[in-house]
Amino acid sequence: MTAKAKGTATGTGTGTSRVAGEFSLLTGAGIGAIGIGMYVPFSLVFFHHVTGLSFALVGMVLTVTGLTGLAFMPLAGSAVDRYGARRVNLVLYAVRAAGFALYPLAGSLPAFAAVALVTALADRSFPVVQQSLIGEVARGAARDRLQASLRALQNAGMGAGALLVSGVLALWGPDGFTFTAYGNAVAFALAGLLVSRVRPVAGGGASPAGRPPAGYRMVLRDRPFLALTGANFLTALGYAALSVLFPLYITTWLHGPDSLTGAAFTVNTALCAGIGVLVAGRVRRSGARRTRSAALGSLLFAAAFVALIVLGTLRPGRSATLVALLAVVVVYTLGELVHSPSGGALSVSAAPEAVRGRYLATYQLSYSLATALAPSLFTGLLALDGRLPWAVLAVAALGAALALIRLERHLPADAVHARPVGVVVAASTVPAAAAAAAAPAAAAPGSAAALAPAAV
Repeated sequence: MTAKAKGTATGTGTGTSRVAGEFSLLTGAGIGAIGIGMYVPFSLVFFHHVTGLSFALVGMVLTVTGLTGLAFMPLAGSAVDRYGARRVNLVLYAVRAAGFALYPLAGSLPAFAAVALVTALADRSFPVVQQSLIGEVARGAARDRLQASLRALQNAGMGAGALLVSGVLALWGPDGFTFTAYGNAVAFALAGLLVSRVRPVAGGGASPAGRPPAGYRMVLRDRPFLALTGANFLTALGYAALSVLFPLYITTWLHGPDSLTGAAFTVNTALCAGIGVLVAGRVRRSGARRTRSAALGSLLFAAAFVALIVLGTLRPGRSATLVALLAVVVVYTLGELVHSPSGGALSVSAAPEAVRGRYLATYQLSYSLATALAPSLFTGLLALDGRLPWAVLAVAALGAALALIRLERHLPADAVHARPVGVVVAASTVPAAAAAAAAPAAAAPGSAAALAPAAV
């Protein structure tokens, strides 16, 4: 393959050229992140003022709808495989835009619950669909680059959204939350319009009509991918630590001021937005296997967690604690910046094309489960000893790194390597389920024709 249509990723060697509609995809994601940043930091207060309902009712509805959204994720994966990630992505943007436009009108509990439920289904499914969209529009190392760019823009957008809503509230007080709801609706609608300009590469979209892809039974038979998902769960616990465990550790164990938490979040967000693309580019140009760069990110997580154990044991003065905490946050953030693009591209590339949605819905559950378990797990361990949760996280991160290295020879070669491989892959490197499904069409592994099991 030497020549491609204008705007598509070129060549099978590097896969790093611009893809069709890339600017629109990234701009849309950044605008959507501004909408998220305008309400996530104030979610309970936001919905309380917008709907007029009590905090208790708002909290109950958000919990129930959030859990329901998790149960909907497998259906979202099936929809991606049937209709294509781009179409489903546009539907989710439209649902989110409509939901926020309706929130100011949802003054009763049933109305709020209905709008919150539909919006939560779209919110929870969005990461699965966005990851699948990356697989549709990019190939090879371009996937790693898009992962890094999207993460940087999302961090920058959420920070900008939080600043924007702070200004709105300063000008209009609590009434500003209503304006923010309409602002979110406009942001998601505009993001959807921009993403509509994205074009999948050849063969990257939905399955051909009349050839339903393999269902979740294929995912469950793919032991290497399930092991990859399990390894990501161990790392995902570390991702949850910054927002859940870090503030508690500072105030209850280190007896530091709440301002340290704000400083830590500021450093993390600024680094993610400012150097995320640069770090990911350096990792990509190094030629490191995705499994090994993701493992390096987990090792950096482990180093940060061990440093926090040491800090909690020594307990130096306030100034030394501040400097040490900020240094730890820098190491932690570097781990995040190294792991996230490689881990995300690894999961996208390890998923057979025709069932990518189902595979990534399964993979995304590792993040969702870690987020759900983190509060109770961390608080329970913290009650025993402030250093204990960091010890558990360090062991988990080390286990994830080891698992990633051991999985190298069991995952598809073009998933492990950022650049597509131009040689025949040994059978031992292909997951058993994918190899069995690909047997009828060895010339086109991952194509819909190669996926024999019936759809679920």
